[in-house]
Amino acid sequence: MESNRQYLTKRALLYGTFLSVCWGPVAAQQYARANHVPAQHVRTGILLEQVLKEIASRINKKLVYDARQLEGKQAHTARTGLPPERLLAEVLSETGLTYRIEGDLLVVFPGDVADGASSNPVIHQQMTVQGRVTSGEGEPLAGVSVSVKGVATTVSTGINGQYTIAAPEDATLVFSLIGYVRQEVPLSGRAQLDVVLQEDNQALSEVVVTALGIKREEKALGYGVSVVKGEDLTDAISNNWSDALKGKVAGLNLTQTGSGPLNATRINLRGDRSLDIAGNEALVVIDGIPMINGRVSSGVDQAYGAGASGVDKDIPIDFGNGLSDINPDDIESVTVLKGAAASALYGSRAANGALIITTKSGRKREGGIGITINSNTSIQDVLRWPDWQYEYGQGNNNRNADGDLYYSYQLSEDGANTGSTSSAFGPKFDGQYYFQYDPTVEGQSAERQLWQPYTDNIKGFWRTGLNLTNSVALDGATDRFSARASLTHTKNEWIMPNTGFERIVASLNSSAHLSEKLQVNAKMSYTSKSSDNLPGTGYNNQSIGYFMIFQNPNVDLEWYRPTWKQGREQLEQIHPFSSYIENPYLIAYEMTNGLKSNTVEGNLQGIYTFDDRWSLMVRSGLNMRQDKRDNRRPYNTANFPQGYYKEQDVYFFESNTDMLLTYQNKITPAIDLRASLGANAMRYESKTNNAIARGLLLPGIYKLSNALEQALADNDLQRRRTNSVYGFVNFSYRDLVFLDITGRNDWSSTLPNGNNSYFYPSVSSSYILSDIFSLPEAVSFAKARLSWAMVGNDTYPYRTAKYYSKTSFPGSAEAPSVLHNADLKPEISRSWEAGVNVALFNNRINTDVNLYAITTENQVLSVPLDITTGYSSAFINAGEIRNKGIEVMLSGSPVKNDLFSWTATATWSTNDNKILSLSDDVEGEEQIIATSGTATLLATVGGSIGDIWGYGLVRNSDGQVVFNGTTGLALQPSDITKIGNAYADWKAGLVNEFQYKNWRLSATVDGQYGGILYSQSHHKMTEQGKLRHTLLGRETMTVIGEGVVMNDDGSYSPNTMPVPIQTWYADYYRRANIETNSFDASYLKLREVRLEYNLPVSVVSRWRLAGASIAVYGRDLAMISDFPIFDPETASLNGATIVPGVEMGQLPTPRTWGVNLRLQF
Repeated sequence: MESNRQYLTKRALLYGTFLSVCWGPVAAQQYARANHVPAQHVRTGILLEQVLKEIASRINKKLVYDARQLEGKQAHTARTGLPPERLLAEVLSETGLTYRIEGDLLVVFPGDVADGASSNPVIHQQMTVQGRVTSGEGEPLAGVSVSVKGVATTVSTGINGQYTIAAPEDATLVFSLIGYVRQEVPLSGRAQLDVVLQEDNQALSEVVVTALGIKREEKALGYGVSVVKGEDLTDAISNNWSDALKGKVAGLNLTQTGSGPLNATRINLRGDRSLDIAGNEALVVIDGIPMINGRVSSGVDQAYGAGASGVDKDIPIDFGNGLSDINPDDIESVTVLKGAAASALYGSRAANGALIITTKSGRKREGGIGITINSNTSIQDVLRWPDWQYEYGQGNNNRNADGDLYYSYQLSEDGANTGSTSSAFGPKFDGQYYFQYDPTVEGQSAERQLWQPYTDNIKGFWRTGLNLTNSVALDGATDRFSARASLTHTKNEWIMPNTGFERIVASLNSSAHLSEKLQVNAKMSYTSKSSDNLPGTGYNNQSIGYFMIFQNPNVDLEWYRPTWKQGREQLEQIHPFSSYIENPYLIAYEMTNGLKSNTVEGNLQGIYTFDDRWSLMVRSGLNMRQDKRDNRRPYNTANFPQGYYKEQDVYFFESNTDMLLTYQNKITPAIDLRASLGANAMRYESKTNNAIARGLLLPGIYKLSNALEQALADNDLQRRRTNSVYGFVNFSYRDLVFLDITGRNDWSSTLPNGNNSYFYPSVSSSYILSDIFSLPEAVSFAKARLSWAMVGNDTYPYRTAKYYSKTSFPGSAEAPSVLHNADLKPEISRSWEAGVNVALFNNRINTDVNLYAITTENQVLSVPLDITTGYSSAFINAGEIRNKGIEVMLSGSPVKNDLFSWTATATWSTNDNKILSLSDDVEGEEQIIATSGTATLLATVGGSIGDIWGYGLVRNSDGQVVFNGTTGLALQPSDITKIGNAYADWKAGLVNEFQYKNWRLSATVDGQYGGILYSQSHHKMTEQGKLRHTLLGRETMTVIGEGVVMNDDGSYSPNTMPVPIQTWYADYYRRANIETNSFDASYLKLREVRLEYNLPVSVVSRWRLAGASIAVYGRDLAMISDFPIFDPETASLNGATIVPGVEMGQLPTPRTWGVNLRLQF
């Protein structure tokens, strides 16, 4: 364990030292050279557009221009070694064009943009005018030209869209920016004038980050992408920033266990493509480098574990995953690549799509270095509670000699003990007095006490959570160097007592043009995360969810305080009603699950531009993470009577080295070409070391040296390598038609020789219909796209040869129970996608529609074998899965004017999954995907991944439930059947944003329709009479089931047979009856709300600020759902695998209210 930590530390220090040595002298040198363009020779006879792109690239600017104004124009000869102003002036001479440099932009525009400027303006009374220019979405616009009409006076807006200009009282101000509609606004004596610029229907196509970090115009892409801007991720900040993607991306499905503050997320795009439920997650890429986002089991592989025995009788712990450690304030944008054509260049790892995260970099600012301080303070409470009943108390229908229900804690003169049951079928709360528990004597009360409910005896356990997140970022840039550094601290106190975490994230992102040809980029981040306690999840004694199920209405929560009996501290807990149900405060304060985690992620990239056609990119990145975990279980617990202690060390390491050679040229006046050839080498390693003390010599001392017997140790090591070569060609014909062709070949170490090499190509095309055809005037823009791709996927290590594994006992090993397969082949997915994007009425309405179909074959399955073979199962290639679906995005601006704007974006998606075939070796053409409790995700030919199977109800041909005419109980089927599917029929989201002057209000609503969720909590609380729906039949103490009985002649008649109430609920809602304990998983949530006020320029300028805003926000504020427990957005955690469609001892969902303050200097 220690060697792993030393290795991690050495790697981090080496990487940090390297960056420091490289960048220390570079920063000073680049600052001195910032005002000069490197020596170069601009040739005659080449296109002006190409020359301007080259100059913009070399001075680290983004070129903004109207392509129609440059069409056919050639560059003039320019001398070498000139400052940027002189060089650009010579290049643009005699073209009628001029330029302006604003921040990161090099803007080229017609020279008459000042429109009627006069050198002899009429003199009027002058005044100072201030204001702010924003986009229709409320974002500040930098680089807007603000001029006085008819006067040569011109200024530009700063980074926050602010400006100050001197103008006559009756002047007209002109606001212009390439890509936006120019506005002329009469001043009319106003000293404050804020303006909203609307996008021009001729605006340039949006630039998006695609595979390998390559930036491209969206109009050129032959596949659908979704882009979420960084500011949209921080409107209502969450412990896991990926929550902010919900409702904003069509086709994206996020599944979470709802099991604590870290709340690991399963990211799925366009449905499950593999029968391995853990093999359907999208790749996450940060600045071109894949990140480690996996989960490692805490050692328990089942969420259902009540009464389990052996080493694995503990419960799963959600220690989170790498995704939640990213600081959302560092994110510039998230590009979601959903199709295989979009992500094919990442190889087999992106077979399920990819999330491309681009982090923020330094920007050129007025006044040098910019400072941003961002502070969030939020509180959390519980969104919704189950509908418990508090009308009847503890009991098992116990009656006294007079036939009346009674209660007695322990034996008393009133009767036998009824206080040890977990059921609530006792007397009604009606002013009676019984012998009850007395906490002062830790036993039976001396006198009868009032029989009353304690309606806060579950809710009162939970507290108001608190989350504090503070960050500071410094950034700046010169013409040749840029850098951004940030530090973020998060302190979380979750809604469950004594749980939460602390996290520190430090990051550095820098870029430098070391010469006229060489650009070097470096990025590094470090995350330190710790927690004294994270809650356990699942249905087991150690989970607080288990306690909530078993708590009775007549039990005061305060009776569990203090945790230990007086004089028996650390030896005997207070749990007066059952030795099987743990004290909730013992669970919270003694059964702790600690975590100390360190993550280092970074990359170093060099780009060498040989000339205006050839360039070479070389990049190396690493991702390292180490978790040190511990589980503590005290004496006198149901599963660990003599205590328990476990240490777990988890270590991940991954490195990726890329090379990409690129050629680009205008091969004819009409055709542009970009071609690249690249290679990648990936190295991955994970280690898990476990050490377990199955009993403690001395209570309360959690050390391996305190083990009752010799501590057990085991470990797991996995290594894998993938070498790849890839290439792509992009063609553009007059910016009207675009064609992309890609190919990649992977060599995977997890597959056997002969099958470890697999090639996959893709083809995609885009057609700008609005430029090709003459469309109605209402159509501002129209594009059609089509793509086809094939991608391979390998398997887990060590499946192709026979390996022996260590056991928990020293010096021993065991033979594998699964037969290896030396002929395994890669999974292959083939997909096609077609889409259309149409903008109407000057971009006031925008529609984007995708249709796709994906077929995956050669699934790697584990099939059962006859035990006489010496193996229980074997790996084979078999099975074919098909996904097809539709994704729709509709956005619009119903209202847009100078004072008020309203924008709305709606998303909708549906996916149809079908299993086309399984192996002939699979008995009955069935394959178990996952089990949790008695619910089984079962794959069958013709069915779907996510189908939930189990026992249900026997029904006649009319769908009526059939009961036993003698007992009155529902008939039980002999075979399991399909009950439903875990996945929704469709998902949708709606984002509204309203902007009025300096105020902004945004709200996100999202939901889903269809799907089912099996609830273990509902089964148990119904069986015990804890939920309100079990009040049915309390007065008569019997229930008559709604349905029919079969007559002797085969006909049916209504059921009239009463059943004792406790028997009824225990049988009809038994654990094995998946049908009666499964519910519609549809929901509608008010996901996010934010009300923000940006302080006016006149205010912030007095405080010497560049900008300031204050906002209040909320997350998960309201929900509509028929699900009877906490939240249908849940899943069970089986070890490291998130199993959808199953709820096991769910914890409450937090509702968040917060305040955000942002200051910019």
